[in-house]
Amino acid sequence: QVQLVESGGGLVQAGGSLRLSCAASGLSFSRYTMAWFRQAPGKEREFVAAIAWSGGRTYCVDSVKGRFTISRDNAKSTVYLQMNSLKPEDTAVYYCAARLGVRGGPFHQGYEYWGQGTQVTVSS
Repeated sequence: QVQLVESGGGLVQAGGSLRLSCAASGLSFSRYTMAWFRQAPGKEREFVAAIAWSGGRTYCVDSVKGRFTISRDNAKSTVYLQMNSLKPEDTAVYYCAARLGVRGGPFHQGYEYWGQGTQVTVSS
């Protein structure tokens, strides 16, 4: 079955950096658009960034532009989220998600597979 396993979360001071990883198995990774979402305490889950299955086009929300970078390594079936200049408001559980690339559509919608999440806590 499909598994998405996130890692790399932790506690960091404001201004610091973390790199999240999501290792995928049970799917043809190169055919899937991959994304990161996050959910802060008491808030709804929100889209953070995505990387297309073909061509590597990326998209991210305005609140993380210039600070977060999404990338993928198809040989390792892994997607990454490099997070720099972290802020306390970035504190959340971060989830990896996958959707079949040929389905298309807005980057923030339509994900069929989800990981269990990894906690990121940014202290002020």
